[in-house]
Amino acid sequence: MKIHVLGSAAGGAFPQWNCNCHNCKRIRDKTMNGKTRTQSSIAVSTDDKNWLLLNVSPDILKQLSDFPAIQPKTGVRDTGIKAIMLIDSQIDHTTGLLMLREGKPLDIYCTEMVKQDLSTGFPLFTMLEDYCTVKHHDIPIDGSSFEIPQIADLRFYTQALKSKAPPYSPHRHDPHLGDNVGVIIEQISTGKKVFYSPGLGAIEPHVMQAMQDVDCLLVDGTFWTDDEMCSQNISPKRAREIGHLPQSGAGGMLEVLNQVTETRKILIHINNTNPILDEDSEPRQILTDAGIEVSYDGMEIVL
Repeated sequence: MKIHVLGSAAGGAFPQWNCNCHNCKRIRDKTMNGKTRTQSSIAVSTDDKNWLLLNVSPDILKQLSDFPAIQPKTGVRDTGIKAIMLIDSQIDHTTGLLMLREGKPLDIYCTEMVKQDLSTGFPLFTMLEDYCTVKHHDIPIDGSSFEIPQIADLRFYTQALKSKAPPYSPHRHDPHLGDNVGVIIEQISTGKKVFYSPGLGAIEPHVMQAMQDVDCLLVDGTFWTDDEMCSQNISPKRAREIGHLPQSGAGGMLEVLNQVTETRKILIHINNTNPILDEDSEPRQILTDAGIEVSYDGMEIVL
């Protein structure tokens, strides 16, 4: 199984177009040891030909142009994208669907709650009806398994996570199971597994179990501290308020990941304010010492 990181940043990418925070200013000025990043999405395949996209960010056209394996190979119109899975209905994980409107019908796997959001509050599915159209496939939220016919030798297990629906959702203030899911991807022939969850607000028992049962983790790396946005005068909202477990502090992601052994641990969905983007920073060294990697655009993971 090959996992290709199309984008590794949180919403807004890095540097964010209108941001002059400590990180964004230095990366533009080329005074920081770090990498620019597009908004988070991954692609998974077992044959380097047929790919499943997990989330479709607003940066999808650049991501596809930077990834030869998924580009057209035969015929006048072609793509290596055979199916799409959405883990939530957030803008930075779904807006790129509009950029795929010139193709054939999109086979999209997501929960009923995500489908509702993308048919009402943010009606992408409705908008696409006059273009490529959408074939929706419902996915479970109880951890049970399913397969995607177009993607050989992979089995998927999706489970509901504690989270908020997006601001435009009709049930923003009434959370439902299925607003956000984590997914375990298993290669049937080898038994190798990866757990993908770019948005984690709480480590529920089934989440901890999933983390311990896989060979690789690609999990929420959005913020280093809970008050990161507040301390930089960017937003009054704290990390946990908007559904992201910070890396540092009591009960943070670093503490959680230190309990997981014999597993490759990688952070994804990294906000532009996060000091771990600076490869010379103390927080980055703390992660390195703990055996935790920071994903980057174009990173490939082979299991």
